[in-house]
Amino acid sequence: MNLDQLNTTAAQELMPELRRCCGSENWSSQLIDHRPFVSLDQLMQTSDQIWNGLSQTDWLEAFSHHPKIGDLNSLKAKFSTTSEWAAGEQGGVALADHRVIEDLASGNASYEQKFGYIFIVCATGKSASEMLALLQERLKNDPAEEIEKAMQEQNKITRLRLEKLLS
Repeated sequence: MNLDQLNTTAAQELMPELRRCCGSENWSSQLIDHRPFVSLDQLMQTSDQIWNGLSQTDWLEAFSHHPKIGDLNSLKAKFSTTSEWAAGEQGGVALADHRVIEDLASGNASYEQKFGYIFIVCATGKSASEMLALLQERLKNDPAEEIEKAMQEQNKITRLRLEKLLS
């Protein structure tokens, strides 16, 4: 898909493609409503503005569309529409030592218990050990601080996926 196609594709056909970029229905709907975009930069700026203006409920909806970091079985089964993108984003996990994967699973469980949603990190370019260190560090955050961090990480993922969609 290119920018012209994004601008002209019928909303009902475009919605599933945008939901692959970000699992928030409100984000996808609002992005469609802001068309047409004259440049990738304008698309990204609009995406950022929409994302930052959404509610915590919308953010949590988007988070729920991700596999847990390191959960390769979940990635394949539940997230088949984004599994290729997520697998590439989590490529560092596939090369990880078994102990690091176990620590990620344990850390994910602690994180989810503390915050009520899965650990969200833009995994592109990060090793499993780097993601584990980030997870352990972010477990120290209070809930208000952490939702902001998770929201910012989701936005990074969305931006990368929009670029992939348009490539």
